[in-house]
Amino acid sequence: MKPVFILLFSSTWVLCGAQLYYQGLMDYLENRLLAIEDHMHLWQEQSRQYQVELQHLYKQSNKTMAGLKKTHSDLSVDLEAAAIRLERVERNMDVVGSQMSPRACAKQADRVVEQGVWSQEESRDEEEEDWKELPSRVTDCLEIVSSIRSMKILKRAGVSKGVWLRDPRSSKVYVFNGTMGDTIYQFQSVKEFASSSGVTLGHPIKLPSDWRGAGVALFNGFLYYIQQGEDMHVVRYDLLRSELTDVAILPVGSRAAVYSLNPETVADLAVDNQGLWLLYASDENEPNINLAKMDPVSLDIEQIWDTRCPRENSEAAFVVCGVVYVVYNTQLASRSRLQCVFDVNDKVVSEEEPLFYFPRRYGSHASLKYNPDEKQIYSWDDGYQILYRLTTKRKLLV
Repeated sequence: MKPVFILLFSSTWVLCGAQLYYQGLMDYLENRLLAIEDHMHLWQEQSRQYQVELQHLYKQSNKTMAGLKKTHSDLSVDLEAAAIRLERVERNMDVVGSQMSPRACAKQADRVVEQGVWSQEESRDEEEEDWKELPSRVTDCLEIVSSIRSMKILKRAGVSKGVWLRDPRSSKVYVFNGTMGDTIYQFQSVKEFASSSGVTLGHPIKLPSDWRGAGVALFNGFLYYIQQGEDMHVVRYDLLRSELTDVAILPVGSRAAVYSLNPETVADLAVDNQGLWLLYASDENEPNINLAKMDPVSLDIEQIWDTRCPRENSEAAFVVCGVVYVVYNTQLASRSRLQCVFDVNDKVVSEEEPLFYFPRRYGSHASLKYNPDEKQIYSWDDGYQILYRLTTKRKLLV
């Protein structure tokens, strides 16, 4: 009987212990579930709060964006109006600059000499000053550029820098694609060049040596170009016979660029109705552009001038009737402007010196080649071939 009682007691104790264990486990699990539910409620509350804040932020962002769009629209309108006013101011400045002297200060005697008028009182006031005899006239041309009448963008062909020009004595057009090479391309006319689909589709002409920079010119059927070697040379090439006719050493002591914005052009050649001209810098420290009159046959230097036109920020130049016109720009290409004028005869008075901007183009000229028969400039601007038609007038003093 006693063993049976012990067995029942043991079984009862085991069952009670197991019940207590499972009850504790159930209580633990229930508490954990309650804690998880509390956390879930907290997360839901926080999510609702975040959603409300996000919606508020979204509405605020939309409101801010609407305000920014309106401000941008207002700024665009203001900028367009400012651009219109700026263009109007530039036109007015061009008009004023063409009618007034850019030099506000000048000696009274200088103005009297320019006007060719003397009074007895002015003679007495200035009689003690030293006066030099004026040099003989280099050219008999009486014209000076007054403005740019029109601009025509012919096409865009080739690389960003190059030269194109037409011989004043023929209709043929010659294209120098790039800043150096030994091959140029010939077209029978401007119209043929305009209708061609590429620069290299013209008739190729292989030169006896490399040309470099924008220092090229055409005169009476001959091509003149700058050749760089141990010395600087100007080459005279007969286009009709396809033969080299002469080579001359240039008076250039260094490889200093004549135009600071086009460093590959060490020396430039220009042609007008008076002949062949050379523009260069005598050395690296020379601040101004030098000008030389050349014999187109012998290539001899006939006379040299200091133009007093600075090389800094210059991009190109051309010569019309013995007057040098230097065009300037900025390092970050903007509107080109004619800013310096030099007359080899010293007959251009300050009141008639043209100072004007080229038609609106935000580029930089690699070359400007004047054709005296057409009174046009053949320009290469960032790969565009452009024609500028000039307006001229008679000089005040001859």
